[in-house]
Amino acid sequence: MKRGGSTTTLRVKTLESYNPGVRLLEALKKDVLLGDGANGTCLAERGYTKQPYELANLIEPDLVREVHRAYFDAGSDFVETNTYQANRLRLGDGFDIEAINLAGARLAREAAPEHGLVLGAIGPAGKPIEPIGNVTEAQVTEAIRAQAKALAAGGVDGFILETFVDINEIRIAVAAVRLESDLPIIVSKAYIEDGEMLAEGLPVRCTKILSELDVVAVGANCIVGPQRMLDLVRQVGEGTTLPIIAFPTPGLPQLVKGHVTYDTAPDYFAKACMRLVEEGAKIIGGCCGTTPEHIRHLRALIDEGKVKPKARKSVTRETKEKTPTPSTEPSELAQKLGKKFVVAVEMDVPRGLNLEKLLSGARALKIAGADVINVSDGARARLRMNPAAVSSIIQNRVGIEVTMHFSCRDRNLLAIQSDLLGGHALGLRNILAVTGDPANIGDYPSATSVFDIDSIGLCRILSRFNEGIDLAGYSIGVKCGFTIGCAYNPLAIDPDVELDRLKRKVDAGVHVVYTQPVYEPKVAEHTAEICAALGVPVLIGVLPLRTQRHAEFMHNEVPGIEIPPDLMRRISEAPDDASALEIGVESAQKLTAIIRKSAQGIYLMPPFGNAAIAQRVMEAI
Repeated sequence: MKRGGSTTTLRVKTLESYNPGVRLLEALKKDVLLGDGANGTCLAERGYTKQPYELANLIEPDLVREVHRAYFDAGSDFVETNTYQANRLRLGDGFDIEAINLAGARLAREAAPEHGLVLGAIGPAGKPIEPIGNVTEAQVTEAIRAQAKALAAGGVDGFILETFVDINEIRIAVAAVRLESDLPIIVSKAYIEDGEMLAEGLPVRCTKILSELDVVAVGANCIVGPQRMLDLVRQVGEGTTLPIIAFPTPGLPQLVKGHVTYDTAPDYFAKACMRLVEEGAKIIGGCCGTTPEHIRHLRALIDEGKVKPKARKSVTRETKEKTPTPSTEPSELAQKLGKKFVVAVEMDVPRGLNLEKLLSGARALKIAGADVINVSDGARARLRMNPAAVSSIIQNRVGIEVTMHFSCRDRNLLAIQSDLLGGHALGLRNILAVTGDPANIGDYPSATSVFDIDSIGLCRILSRFNEGIDLAGYSIGVKCGFTIGCAYNPLAIDPDVELDRLKRKVDAGVHVVYTQPVYEPKVAEHTAEICAALGVPVLIGVLPLRTQRHAEFMHNEVPGIEIPPDLMRRISEAPDDASALEIGVESAQKLTAIIRKSAQGIYLMPPFGNAAIAQRVMEAI
């Protein structure tokens, strides 16, 4: 089919003399195998502006061929197909994944000279995988299989799985490719260059794991420049006898007029990359920001033959005994759970900066016997002060522990981890992990919701922090002491889904469950039984009703809330709002006395954060 005024038909003469996979294995016997640089960078320099870059395979095939030929002309032994992002999970359903990958392979093959090699480029899913995210292993497998099948049909010599961070995702990807093809696979992980990470030998450990997969070469690419990749190559060499791949960026990027750019001279890049060769890198090339000019300079230095690889170090690395990671003392809440009936009270964060009413209420609740104050994180997507700031102020000024709600709505994976570590440094130990309400229902409906992960993934991140490592496996220097809480709605529209999510949260490391408000004793008791079976304490939600309108709103407009008919009738028949409030408080007191016998605590949510109402309900304990 013709697209963009050209054809993507594969040259028959190339396939007639081509033995898939064999030439790549033979090429790996060379001292140095030179790859290409960035496809996206070159396409953008040539005026291609559409996203994703992989779409150019269909709408600008001549341009894609031109980029590949430029790299071959510069001296590349192989090029990668313009298919890094071309999987179903990353691009979505609006793209013809098979056509993009098939065209990507054929265009690279058409551009290749007689001895030029083509590697099918496959990147990560682009979304967190279970148990951190919602993408399943089966979905990743299917996405990679579809890519590998089309790339193999297009005539690639092998595959390069690059810029992966998650070791488990690499395992899944290699296995998925193997379901479709027996062509050679090269795997490349993305690392940060970090002194502590290097000191602990993370690249060595990761490389040993990767080397046990069905692959022909392992290494690192992206994120760091050639100088910072030097220590990575050294440690990769200590973890394997396989050929090492090193594809650095030119250096540190900068944002210019909305575009990420690099300003590293090609001759410097080439000289710095030759140090990687000297340290043992056999497969060399460039990642984001590199161009044919970088490769041309690198080719010239390789051909001079002045740099020879050093002898590889033994893979049986002697490591000094690792100092145990220090632990953090558990929170007071964690120490109380299961030993006393816990009273948690949620207080409303006011709009703006005046916290005096909130602090006064927290002081009164502390005196009345509350164990912990709950602070929400922009509930209903309303603009409120940052919950970490509010929580820290309460703990420091009032002297009572806080459970800080933490929403996934406003932060990407980087910010989530950063803010959690910051909260821990401020002394915030109790976190209620919530997915969060979408921004379009709140004060700023045009604001962007992030939702990189949901509450289940957030629980997993907190659990990893408690193990002393971040999501990428890097040490954070101490085992955090987070008490991980999660939410549960006993009256969810789909109770089976809600229960399944609760089980997954518990599996992710949850320490305590907070429920939505309940009004029926039997609902509270059944919820306590569910949590007891899962081996996790529960704080049952109690929200005193204030007026008839309040009761009607809760029953009709708040998902998962059911007001018993008798209670609704009594409140509606109350002569005034004061009488209705008395009925609401009395009902909450009776429910609390029943909860006292079956659950580990209550989660009080007084209307409008009214501390006095909360104190009255606490009198029933």
